[in-house]
Amino acid sequence: MSTENYYLTLTCPNQPGIVAAVSTYIFELGGDIEEAQQFDDKASKQFFMRVSFSCDADATTLKTGFLAIAQRFSLTWDLRAVKELKRVLIMASKLDHCLVDLLYRWRIGELPMIICGIVSNHPREVYASIDFADIPFYHLPVTPETKAAQETKLLDIVRDSKVDMVILARYMQILSDHLSTQLSGRCINVHHSFLPSFKGAKPYHQAHARGIKLIGATAHFVTSDLDEGPIIEQDVTRVTHGDSPEDLVRKGRDLERTVLSRALRYYLHDRVLINGATSVVFSD
Repeated sequence: MSTENYYLTLTCPNQPGIVAAVSTYIFELGGDIEEAQQFDDKASKQFFMRVSFSCDADATTLKTGFLAIAQRFSLTWDLRAVKELKRVLIMASKLDHCLVDLLYRWRIGELPMIICGIVSNHPREVYASIDFADIPFYHLPVTPETKAAQETKLLDIVRDSKVDMVILARYMQILSDHLSTQLSGRCINVHHSFLPSFKGAKPYHQAHARGIKLIGATAHFVTSDLDEGPIIEQDVTRVTHGDSPEDLVRKGRDLERTVLSRALRYYLHDRVLINGATSVVFSD
């Protein structure tokens, strides 16, 4: 039997013996732990752990044997073979910088995933310069009158394509509370970090008018509370009085690309665990 690489993630009420039980189990099956990270949240009294290991045993055997430990410690857990790639659906609007960046990183192997499709509220012609190869493209136009029907079609795609995660790559439509709930824990968004200030159109121009000195971007899980889901990744850069609004937009695009790709990479490697209104990120 060939050796496989696995990711194990778990969450549970904190108590003694969790790390010992997990490491002993992997050892007894002949596994080799390559990386182990854990976090004890004193506030919520929850324990979080991620283990990367190799083992000759197959996933079914590992999961079956692990059930006793899961029951003993009341674990919420997941064990996945690294070769079993996550299935991702990307949504975009006219701003395509994040979409193009994710496709590039996927093509060079930086983001190991299966792209199930690209959804946009604009037609394929808007992306004429982008090579989607054989990735399915779904044009789902939306108006206030058709929003419910459009979101139903989107959920059909998510279900039929067995999507693990939806990525809003600057998708410029607000998801309904119903859709946000349906995608809870399975949808990541990216936006500028000015919020709650400078809402609406042209936030970088608004920031420039106020003489802002620091701009940033945030990637977070989508919830029904607009732009307030658990944060996965953020970054900032300084700007000066000499930067024009266009300079701020350019620097903002760079931040959005970097922050979204990092957040997605963490997710694809099972490094993100939701912890109530926040998240635990075992960075690489």
